[in-house]
Amino acid sequence: MRQFSGPAAPPPAVGGLADSLYDTAERTPELVQLARPGPDGWRPLSALRFRDEVLALAKGLLTHGVRYGDRVAVMSGTRYEWTLFDYALWSIGAVPVPVYPTSAPEQVRWILAETQAVACVVEHEDHAMTVGAVCDALPGLTAIWQLDQDCVAVLSRDGRGLPDSLVHRQRLGVGAESVATVIYTSGTTGRPKGCLLTHGNLAAEADALLTGWAPVLREGGTQPATLLLLPMAHVYGRVVQIAAVRGGIRLGHHGELTTDSLLPALASFRPTFLHLVPYVLEKVAQRARQAAEEAGRGELFEQARQVAVEWAAAREQRAFGTGPGPGAALRLRHAGYDRLVYQRLRAVFGGRARALMCGGSHLGRELGLFFTGAGMTVYEGYGLTETGAAITANPPGRTKAGTVGRPVPGAEVVIAEDGEVWVAGPTVFAGYLNQTGPAVHDGWFGTGDLGSLDRDGYLTITGRKKELIVTSSGKNLAPSLLEERVRAHPLISQCLVVGDNRPYVAALVTLDPLALAHWLKANGRAQLDPWAVLADEALHAEVQRGIAAANSTVSRAESIRAFRLLPREFSVAEGLLTPSLKLRRPAILAHWADDVEELYTG
Repeated sequence: MRQFSGPAAPPPAVGGLADSLYDTAERTPELVQLARPGPDGWRPLSALRFRDEVLALAKGLLTHGVRYGDRVAVMSGTRYEWTLFDYALWSIGAVPVPVYPTSAPEQVRWILAETQAVACVVEHEDHAMTVGAVCDALPGLTAIWQLDQDCVAVLSRDGRGLPDSLVHRQRLGVGAESVATVIYTSGTTGRPKGCLLTHGNLAAEADALLTGWAPVLREGGTQPATLLLLPMAHVYGRVVQIAAVRGGIRLGHHGELTTDSLLPALASFRPTFLHLVPYVLEKVAQRARQAAEEAGRGELFEQARQVAVEWAAAREQRAFGTGPGPGAALRLRHAGYDRLVYQRLRAVFGGRARALMCGGSHLGRELGLFFTGAGMTVYEGYGLTETGAAITANPPGRTKAGTVGRPVPGAEVVIAEDGEVWVAGPTVFAGYLNQTGPAVHDGWFGTGDLGSLDRDGYLTITGRKKELIVTSSGKNLAPSLLEERVRAHPLISQCLVVGDNRPYVAALVTLDPLALAHWLKANGRAQLDPWAVLADEALHAEVQRGIAAANSTVSRAESIRAFRLLPREFSVAEGLLTPSLKLRRPAILAHWADDVEELYTG
């Protein structure tokens, strides 16, 4: 077994997460802690003003019967009010329970019933109706508060008669060992499980980020700023929020990821760094390529992409002592493409961002090198809900694209004999809600992921134990890396590799609608209905090239022998993706069972 440890952890936190908010307001009351969107741009919110809003809401929650230890569900997109409710609930020792805004009524019923939530915060009427549809099965639910009905102002007004000291009395009773939140896993293979994360877990995660990546966050000497794009129902989004409040980072919220909404928000907020999922980087790179091709600059873009990858790879080799770094000719070409291509790409993210923290799913090595070479270093990390977000991440100055980095400060990682990744550290959760058996053994948690550690201590994730495919000939295959390589083709949106107890490996493939429309236009094809388009032989040949490129990285026994193009993407609405966009493999195989059979009988 190979084992590596991260740097020493920061001193453990004392007290609850809300304490840092009150301390900052006392120490630097005029510090711009947050920013809210308005008709004339982003409106700054000082630490003192934020503290006052949190305190007023906390008193309102007490007035409406929320008590120490009570659980309150929050079902909303990413927005300022979620942060406000988190800190107000933590101020009185209550426990927020995040619910994805896309959750179905049965999922909402399960989470609210298991956590025994006493109230639920919803964003709008549709969410209120979803919760209302299952209220009869939730006798302990006493209130539904709706954000777009100005529930914050109503609650704050109702709490005016309470003294501030009542909130502080509750807050001072919160310790690092107190449960801060119950976050449900994505449930890729079954019913989601509620993870009990303590104030100490989340504080340790945030402090590891702030100390280990301080040179990145503080680069430029100005106050760091980040725009929170991640879903706050996910542990990753919550940790970004906590780190911002603890670290004096200006925080904005933006929950809409459509291009028409996201790009203006990034341009006006101008973050200095961002936390993203690979999906966002994939789409940005894809749209940049399409825009270049439509402008007749497709060849220029491809040359610039290759130079960025070569330049970043050469810099990486120099950092690890395996190469001299970019040569003079490469540096000259890189500088030329910086003016022509890379500056425009950086402008998409607001122009100031030089660091992109990435996690949530696997990011291809070439894509990470491309953005790094374009002037925005990608720091890929790895973690689970159970580990309080990142347990490993690429460190400043020594990133290794294609890996998920080294253990973060205070963390340890070991690879078991069967290849499973086991982890330990102060961020590892307290256990699952209502589970009798221990989830953590002598401080170690088995992640269920398969991986390897190189000699420098960098972790590479190769798949999930439960997702291993064993063909009828006995060949073992972890499908996720092969799927990721197939998805590298610009036309392909999703890929599900099949082959368990089958004679060979095959795949279900979906196409990106915008990329497909672009391909049809560029190749003089009519915009036909999906089934007619999928019969196009030239389209099949193009997808086959992507499959062949992926197959070139594996043995023949592991290669995809047949594929099936599907007429639409897998979606959350159909129950085929988790809210964090992970594949629900059993659901997909059941939904497209006839197509899978045709891969072997057709």
